[in-house]
Amino acid sequence: MEYVYAALLLHAAGKEINEENLKAVLEAAGVTPDEARIKALVAALEGVNIDEVIEKAAMPVAAPVAVAAAPAPAEGGAEAAEEEEEEEEEEVSEEEALAGLGALFG
Repeated sequence: MEYVYAALLLHAAGKEINEENLKAVLEAAGVTPDEARIKALVAALEGVNIDEVIEKAAMPVAAPVAVAAAPAPAEGGAEAAEEEEEEEEEEVSEEEALAGLGALFG
């Protein structure tokens, strides 16, 4: 997982995701780099639009299902219900983002 984080860190910093840069980030984090894993990650990311992948992974696909499955709030609890729905949407979005990145980077 640290290899994926290193790639995302490089991307966020606007740096090229290559073997040398990944190795430097991993070493700075105290991780002993595995050359084979670095090469595999660089090859897997070649031609991938990371911004697009992150955007798709962060889109709440199941949020309407979670909201629809929520029980109807009692009278006077509308504000509490809205807060709960927002929390559920945030949780779903985070879960989906992690699942999407996991599927992308294995």
